[in-house]
Amino acid sequence: MENTRSGDGADIDVWIGSLSSKKLTAVICSVDLEKRDTEIKILLGCTSGENKAILDIHNTGSQSAILLVRN
Repeated sequence: MENTRSGDGADIDVWIGSLSSKKLTAVICSVDLEKRDTEIKILLGCTSGENKAILDIHNTGSQSAILLVRN
């Protein structure tokens, strides 16, 4: 997302879901063991199904991720 920065100075990834309210629904913490990199992904307005699909994207190859859902 434009005008956002992570600890390493790169942009923060923001996923925008299909819910009409674009409030924070979850956060994904990912680690890429091959690149030796960690990232935070912000999920806004995502359904539980969208949360799962996005998590699956970040749990492929050398990446591992966990999903933190906001209640």
